[in-house]
Amino acid sequence: MNNDHHLCTTELYKAILSLETEEECAAFFSDICTIQELEAFVQRLEVAKQLLSGNNYNDISKSVGTSTATICRVAKCIKYGDGGYSTVLSRINNEEEK
Repeated sequence: MNNDHHLCTTELYKAILSLETEEECAAFFSDICTIQELEAFVQRLEVAKQLLSGNNYNDISKSVGTSTATICRVAKCIKYGDGGYSTVLSRINNEEEK
């Protein structure tokens, strides 16, 4: 990854971290993503949630409406990735329990 790409990526992360409300977040992602891109994010997060809950690939595919290839990709991220799915889902669960 070249330095310019790294700087742009860092700016994107800072932009996301600057959002303060769900409304601001919805507006930003509505502007920056296509409907299909946003739907893919939503599906992947739901797949991760169901995988971490112990659901099998076939049940997830049926309930989320995504391919087993996507489920496999998310499972690989959960197993070998940097822990992003686990972090956000844990924080969401903590917020819901309050």
